[in-house]
Amino acid sequence: MGITDSIEVKTSKAKKMMLWFGLISITMTFAGLTSAFIVSSSRPDWLNSFVLPVWFTISTVSIALSSVFFQLAKYRLDQYVRVSLPENINIYLHRNNVNLFLGLTILMAIVFIIAQFLGFGDIISRGYYFTGPESSITTSYLYVLVLLHLAHLTAGIVIVLNILFKTLKGVYVQGNTLGFELALTFWHFLDILWVYLFLFVSFYG
Repeated sequence: MGITDSIEVKTSKAKKMMLWFGLISITMTFAGLTSAFIVSSSRPDWLNSFVLPVWFTISTVSIALSSVFFQLAKYRLDQYVRVSLPENINIYLHRNNVNLFLGLTILMAIVFIIAQFLGFGDIISRGYYFTGPESSITTSYLYVLVLLHLAHLTAGIVIVLNILFKTLKGVYVQGNTLGFELALTFWHFLDILWVYLFLFVSFYG
């Protein structure tokens, strides 16, 4: 192993470690919020009969599909990197398959965001506000959990757009797909995190 290879390996390990530190930090943040959710559920003003709008179920399905599409993009990318492609048209077609799945990933993320806000609209139409004198502690917690997750998802969308741009430029042609892999890990984490939040609020709230 040469000096250049050694530096690349160390850089790869460092980036992966930074990602995992970030994921652990996010996990601890949401663990603290859901713990506070549990403690607050014993309050007399807690909405024990509160049911999440169906829009949140739709958003859950959409983000799960986005993870599937992202994984398919990685699968196609691996094929693209491994196979020797002598013809430019073949290279274009393989790269285009990756871009297609990345585009579908972003599309499902947009559907997720739209469904979330439609869900908020449904909650408000029931008379449950998130702040002010007409708010409840239940919907306030839901507001914080959902918006905090949306903030991280927005960062994830920016990352996927960056991956898409790099794929179009052929950055991953030589097989250095670390950035793609880290983005995929982060996206799957956001997916799992939302499913956890959805199930937690649905069955505990």
